[in-house]
Amino acid sequence: MELVYLAIPNYEEDIALYTIKVANDPRTCNRTVVYRLPKNFISQNEVISLRKRKTGRNFNRKFVSEEEIVKLSEILPSPENIPVSIIHSVFIKGDLVNFELGENHDEVSKLYPDHKYKSIDELLDIFLVDPPPPASAAFG
Repeated sequence: MELVYLAIPNYEEDIALYTIKVANDPRTCNRTVVYRLPKNFISQNEVISLRKRKTGRNFNRKFVSEEEIVKLSEILPSPENIPVSIIHSVFIKGDLVNFELGENHDEVSKLYPDHKYKSIDELLDIFLVDPPPPASAAFG
């Protein structure tokens, strides 16, 4: 099963710069601004393949069906069911990205086409050449 889309990972510095631009732009007043950068709209399997090409390393992958994930979210006690539900929502349903932008929505890369944001390919180069120190997972 091909997992849907990630939560569209973006470089923190790009998000910070866009946020400053949005905060100071009268065009964005009373509007919803979405950080859905086109070059970073990529599936989890595409990220894995890209990293494999960059490192030459294979990854041990275990596929879990949507039905198994839904069942886990139903049978696990709270709060253990929360991460499984989030994984289902983000990685399988694509709830963070599978929606149309309405007339009151703006996408930042269209508002500020002059800013050349970092692509997933460039982000992987940063993480592989000079990786940041490890951080704790949100549901670790």
